Amino acid sequence: MVRGRISRLSVRDVRFPTSLGGHGSDAMHTDPDYSAAYVVIETDAEDGIKGCGITFTLGKGTEVVVCAVNALAHHVLNKDLKDIVGDFRGFYRQLTSDGQLRWIGPEKGVVHLATAAVLNAVWDLWAKQEGKPVWKLLVDMDPRTLVSCIDFRYITDVLTEEDALEILQKGQVGKKEREKQMLAQGYPAYTTSCAWLGYSDDTLKQLCAQALKDGWTRADLPVKSLFLQMMDANQRWDVPEAVEWMSKLAKFKPLWIEEPTSPDDILGHATISKALVPLGIGIATGEQCHNRVIFKQLLQAKALQFLQIDSCRLGSVNENLSVLLMAKKFEIPVCPHAGGVGLCELVQHLIIFDYISVSASLENRVCEYVDHLHEHFKYPVMIQRASYMPPKDPGYSTEMKEESVKKHQYPDGEVWKKLLPAQEN
Repeated sequence: MVRGRISRLSVRDVRFPTSLGGHGSDAMHTDPDYSAAYVVIETDAEDGIKGCGITFTLGKGTEVVVCAVNALAHHVLNKDLKDIVGDFRGFYRQLTSDGQLRWIGPEKGVVHLATAAVLNAVWDLWAKQEGKPVWKLLVDMDPRTLVSCIDFRYITDVLTEEDALEILQKGQVGKKEREKQMLAQGYPAYTTSCAWLGYSDDTLKQLCAQALKDGWTRADLPVKSLFLQMMDANQRWDVPEAVEWMSKLAKFKPLWIEEPTSPDDILGHATISKALVPLGIGIATGEQCHNRVIFKQLLQAKALQFLQIDSCRLGSVNENLSVLLMAKKFEIPVCPHAGGVGLCELVQHLIIFDYISVSASLENRVCEYVDHLHEHFKYPVMIQRASYMPPKDPGYSTEMKEESVKKHQYPDGEVWKKLLPAQEN
């Protein structure tokens, strides 16, 4: 049963010095320190359950997201959780339509990352109170209740409430069997851990060989590597460059080229798609897609063949639901972006729900996995046979170990007290 008034919201800047080992490095982000704005909300309920939410960042700038979370806090404090989830669409719109804060958005950039962190914490709290993992909370939810969580503003030319309801009602057929399948087999994953751009060629070879030995048969590699199934340009090219390079690389038969150009260039993606699809190469994008409106236009323009949702770039579960439903309507497979700090923990819930209740298909569908920093989470992902196994603990898998948070809090945590003086010298 949903209970309690939200009495406290705290947010901390948590950073991991991954740049020291080149982890997470790509063509555009050469020295990332995987980081998160970590939100905890508490209620006056006697159970003491807390909701934990994150949004992923790369080091510098996390403090700006923290400021944005604090600026949004007044929309959350002193609200009854029952009232929030009872009108989740209204609460989502309240957060994203603040008359002053939306000027530095709207629904994009820092303020939207902050919105995701807050909403992720709300979903974690709700699921914990219901005693279910988020994927199960969603799977068990009545289709009309699911639809009531979504803000359809700006997308009704593609997806109406009636469309969404029809998709979810059709998804009820065979749902129990698909849930059993997920619990037994898990959701297929691919790995990016073996091929960061900052790694030496020898390290790349060693990690790729180990990945194959560990059962990973699908990998996403930066354009430097050029030798396995999926390729990632990380927004490096102009449109003509993308077409030229990938036309030359077509002989390697990649399944997709990810982020071939600016994530904002919808028509550019459409041009690249038109040139490469005849060569058997799909376009994958979405990890830096601002919101549901951009996804709507990418789908309308036939600009992508693989849609990559992100659990922290979009406005949490609420906005991701709308994108999953649009992808289903256009019959475009969803292959989520993950990795970073907690992205794997979060997005597993969304993609498992998608298979059970929305897409009902595993064809051309995989979820990214990166083997970094899971040890800092209380309920880390479980990978078996290169597949995500559905989490069983209540919540959104976002709760971090307090010891890790304290140790990596920036700039006063133990790790940064040692590193910062050395970096200054």
